[in-house]
Amino acid sequence: METRKNGKIKTSAWDKVFVVCNTLFMVAFVVITLYPVLNTLAISLNDGTDALRGGIYLWPRKWTFKNYITVLEKQNLITGAYITVARTVIGTLLALAANALLAFIVSRKNFLFKRGLSLFWVITMYVNGGMIPTFLLYKGLGLTNSFWVYVIPGMFSAFNMLVIRTYMTGIPDSLEESAQLDGAGYMTIFLKIISPLCKPVYATVALFVAVGQWNSWFDAMLYNRMSTNLTTLQYELMKLLSSVTNQGTSAEAMKNAAGTVTPTSVRAAATVLTMLPIICLYPFLQRYFVTGLTIGGVKE
Repeated sequence: METRKNGKIKTSAWDKVFVVCNTLFMVAFVVITLYPVLNTLAISLNDGTDALRGGIYLWPRKWTFKNYITVLEKQNLITGAYITVARTVIGTLLALAANALLAFIVSRKNFLFKRGLSLFWVITMYVNGGMIPTFLLYKGLGLTNSFWVYVIPGMFSAFNMLVIRTYMTGIPDSLEESAQLDGAGYMTIFLKIISPLCKPVYATVALFVAVGQWNSWFDAMLYNRMSTNLTTLQYELMKLLSSVTNQGTSAEAMKNAAGTVTPTSVRAAATVLTMLPIICLYPFLQRYFVTGLTIGGVKE
């Protein structure tokens, strides 16, 4: 508890203890969070044979870039990178637009079927047709062996739509009512009033979708396995890890097969390459999370 004495703020002993404990907890939390990332980075930059000895923590003991060279020399990796970037950008934009429009419709108080549709979409979060029926459906729609199988099925997500809808319901109705008095239609209200206020939740959903699109590899294996020009980065890295692992884990086998790399070192390099774009993207979206905390605090 803080008290004033002679115009100065005096902090009690319990407040000081709380600040110290809170600081120590946050420092420990940061260390626990960053250590696996830094350890993976150190292993990826360390000689694979040397890494088998253990003792690699935050700094490489024997520097090398052969792990990254092994990953980057993988056949079809450049094609997979192009397809992954394209599906991430296009898929994120289309998914965000589709979910935002649906959330806006369902969040309107005068929309007649909002309860029924919301219940229907919630059911789809727990029940699906299964892998084989889904594959047959996509094949019947002509989505297999096509780039759009990465984008169209993921355009709508019940979870993302409900997140955006919940956020929109917290926006004061007076903003929409004042716009309607000025003659604005629903599309104008959505684009010029609701959407600017929903930047934080848009950024959150965009990050969810982008991470999902970037990390996805199973759909490439399932629907575009025979089309090498439609492969993805994650699928190629998965095949690389499988091939390196199947060669054996002995140092001599790895030395003959790929220089001085091991499955562990290659896995670390592939992990760093996989998470690097998302780590670079996250700081640009983080600011929206903070600025949007107070939106919706206005009460009628």
